[in-house]
This record gives sequence, structure tokens and C-alpha cells, in this order.
Amino acid sequence: MNINKASKTNYLIVIIGPTGIGKTDLSIELAERYNTEIISCDSRQFYKEIPIGTAAPTAEEIHKIKHHFIGNISVKDYYNASMFEEQAIEVLDNIYKTNNVAIMVGGSGMYIDAVCGGIDYMPDIDTEIRNNLQEKYEKEGIESLRFDLKKLDPIHYGKVDLKNYKRILRALEVCVQTGKPYSSFHTNSQKSRNFKVVKIGLELDRKVLYDRINRRVDIMIEKGLEKEARDNYKYKNLNSLNTVGYKEMFRYFSGELNLEQAIKYIKQNSRHYAKRQISWFKRYNDINWFNKTEEDVIYSFLDDLLD
Repeated sequence: MNINKASKTNYLIVIIGPTGIGKTDLSIELAERYNTEIISCDSRQFYKEIPIGTAAPTAEEIHKIKHHFIGNISVKDYYNASMFEEQAIEVLDNIYKTNNVAIMVGGSGMYIDAVCGGIDYMPDIDTEIRNNLQEKYEKEGIESLRFDLKKLDPIHYGKVDLKNYKRILRALEVCVQTGKPYSSFHTNSQKSRNFKVVKIGLELDRKVLYDRINRRVDIMIEKGLEKEARDNYKYKNLNSLNTVGYKEMFRYFSGELNLEQAIKYIKQNSRHYAKRQISWFKRYNDINWFNKTEEDVIYSFLDDLLD
């Protein structure tokens, strides 16, 4: 099926769901169905050094369908949702010159929000400020960051996930950089877009999903996750590598865990991550939820909508 430019409406089909559920497979099938391209919205797949641990699309999959934002930056690069928003909108404008449909896929909620509705302006952060706060976290732990955020921005402190040190760090960076509360930069204004967003949420029985996640970790190990992590061990203190799969391998390399324990924790933490993603997406009322096993229903839903 090919949607041509005679149609008046541009569509962005967003495939959403937890890690391991099969978003990549569905996005490729839809891109083939509508003869279009894919924008990756997985903030870990942006990094070119870590394709195995992030389950990035394979070379064959990328050859089959044009993908954007896969391995486009280094783990050493600074990147944020605002930068992604600007670049993704430019890619979409190019796609819409020849096709009314584009596919976006991923599990990074903030980056999805940035493209669909825009995010508020956030100032650039001096490297020294970022490094100082990161060092404080490593030396004093997350409680110290929570204390500082409560003092500098009690409004955001009351809203933020206090278990997510990255979110706390980001808010503190802005507070320290500007001398203003992080929450003061939130206008919650919706930016106008030249496309209609259609969100497709994928869900599965929890046991089935967890089995898929466990198997995917086994596949990563078979493909060489240990070597990939060793190759990046010198970057272990970077924010980009403070993520599931690498944190556990780094603990193995330092002697804190054996390999069997590291794999066990990767599986466990991946399941926990999936659970957090599900909680994040369930907050939205504009997602059309489908069981991953009922892909024919998804095709029918989209075909009727796009006609």
C-alpha cells in the first residue's frame, strides 16, 4: 500500500511499547506496507558503539528500510531531546515531500513527546557543571541529589521520579546553570505540527513479555555483548553507558559479579525497565493499544484511518 501526495493529511505513526516486545519488527512491516522510512526514537540506539546491547536494527534491516537516528552519534557526544526534536522534524519534512506517512518507533517517552508535541526550551549546560554534578552523584549517591533538588526546585521535586537519577541530574543542571528552578522552564505549550500523530501501543501478557526479554538478553550474549561492553569499558563513567546491559557487565569486569550473575541482573533490570516504560505510557490517553499478537488488527485499523 502506498499513500501518495494527493492526500491532504500527513501522518506520523508512532509505535510505542516496552523493551523486547517487538516494536522493530512491526515498524519494518509497516514501513514496507506504506513504502516509507523509519525514525528511531530509542535514545540508546543513537550510540554507534553499542548496537548489540541496545538491540539496534541489523544491517540487513537497515538495508531493507531506510532508518534515521541509528548509530548516528558517539557515546562521547552530548545529546538531548531538544536536539532530537529539531533534527527529527527536519527528517519528517523531507519524507512528507514524497509520502504522507512516516513511521517512528521506540520506547523513549521524552523523545517521543518532543517530536509529537514539542518540548520546552532548555539551556545548554556547561561541561564543568555537568561533570561536577555527575561526580557528586558518584561520591555521595542519589540522596544528595534529591536534597539539592528539593532545596532548589521543590515544585519539580514533587513531580519527578525520585528513583531516576538521570532526571534529577538534568533538573539540577538547569538550576545550577541558570539560577532558576527547572520547573520555571516548563510552559506545557503544544507546538503546531504539519502532521497528525497516530500512536500504536503494543502490549503482551506480562509472562510472555518477560520470557521475550530474557531470551533477547541470551541472544545479546551470543552476539558478543561481553566484548562490546569491554570495548567501551574505558567510557564506563559516561552517562550514555550508565544503562542496563553495560552497568552489569562493568560490575563483572571489576570483579564485583561473575558472568552468570551479570547476565541474571541484566535480565532482571531489563524486566524492571520494561515495567517502568509501561507505567510511563499508560499515563497517556491518546495511545491506541493492541496486543502484539494481533498485527492484522493493527493493519486494518491503520488502513481504515489512512484512507
